[in-house]
Amino acid sequence: MALKGAEIMKMLPKTNCKECGYATCFAFAMKLVAGGAKLEDCPYLDPEVKAQLEAAMAPPIKLVTIGTGENALSIGEEEVMFRHEKTFFHEPGIAILISDKGVESEIEEKLKRINAFDFERIGQKLSINLLALCFESGDKDKFEALVKKAYETTEFALILISEDTDVLFSAAALCADRKPLVYPITNENMSAAVPKLKEFGVPAGVRGASIEALVSVTSDLKDAGIENMVLDPGSKNMVEGIQNQTLIRRAALKKGFRPLGYPTIAFPCFMYPDKFKETVAAAALMTKYAGIVVVSQADEHFILPLLVHRFNIYSDPRRPMTVEEKVYEIGNPDEKSPILITTNYALDYFIVSAAIEETNMPAYLCIKGTEGLGVMAAWTSGKFNGEAIAEFFEKYGMPDKVKHRKLIIPGVAKKLVAELEEDLPGWEIILGPLEGSDIPKFLSEEWTA
Repeated sequence: MALKGAEIMKMLPKTNCKECGYATCFAFAMKLVAGGAKLEDCPYLDPEVKAQLEAAMAPPIKLVTIGTGENALSIGEEEVMFRHEKTFFHEPGIAILISDKGVESEIEEKLKRINAFDFERIGQKLSINLLALCFESGDKDKFEALVKKAYETTEFALILISEDTDVLFSAAALCADRKPLVYPITNENMSAAVPKLKEFGVPAGVRGASIEALVSVTSDLKDAGIENMVLDPGSKNMVEGIQNQTLIRRAALKKGFRPLGYPTIAFPCFMYPDKFKETVAAAALMTKYAGIVVVSQADEHFILPLLVHRFNIYSDPRRPMTVEEKVYEIGNPDEKSPILITTNYALDYFIVSAAIEETNMPAYLCIKGTEGLGVMAAWTSGKFNGEAIAEFFEKYGMPDKVKHRKLIIPGVAKKLVAELEEDLPGWEIILGPLEGSDIPKFLSEEWTA
């Protein structure tokens, strides 16, 4: 936010009319700063002043969306250089490069493999975001066939790559409704590209031979009415890429330099022929600070580490990882199977569920929602006490699932025993092991006995 509340207040009509929904213009100005109000809420704001405020209040890095619907990728609108300063908001997109030079059967196999990607980590689905379709064959029809196939057989957002501007926008016409990123837009093809960019309403992938060259292109495109851009400074290797990405980010955030206030894209796939070096470069560039990285690998052994790396960087450390509250049936439990309970803190769930699976003993694992708090923190806050667990049992019909009346609780929750004996009359409360690693031995010996 470039302006403070007092500065915005000076530009408002100062009528205190309350038609914006706030008692005073100053209250409205403070809400604008906090993002809780919109300029449109003020009915008496002069259009010229509104335009000035919109420009001053715009985020330093523009939000750009590629694709549509559930599979759209939004990048940009970041506010800090380092995650500990606040947080990162929009995780970078991972795109897989597909060239039209490939044999048709190989392309089909690659698309099939990409569509089959299904990764999960701590209850979160991990996925790539885009397909980068590259015109290298010299055959326009072959490239358009690739674009049609990707458009019809996948739901991913698309990046269209062609040095031939006519071919680039001919392909864009085939999938314009999915709002692909068209790349590269340069000083050389800008005059031909601008009318098509406006006609199709698609974002522009802007390439420059240097950061200085990028500034020239983005400034001219902005003057021509093109707002949605993704920047490529033309980095040739990882070190150069990190340097360029950092300079662009710093110029936008620290200096408020609008010509570089757009998200970026990097091409590790073109930097290194070695797949290991390519993957390392992609990981480094996601860290510093590419909005999209394009890789050539469609092998899950290379893609999964990148997905996990991205997940680790862009998970908000202030928000605990959780899983859904419910009764998880591990194996095929029946009326004789044990019942264990713990919190919905993701680490608790995965430790306990993995330990149960290790025994090959079917069981009911009750996961009580605690807003991601661990066992003892949830107990002290009243989210994992006798009353809460009794309500959980009634909600999910646990007494009807088994003939026995035995409940195994976490070993650290010794204080829960007395509470549960009172709130779950007729149930035997069994204190489990202190360590998750001891659960297999406990179930195999104690429960079997």
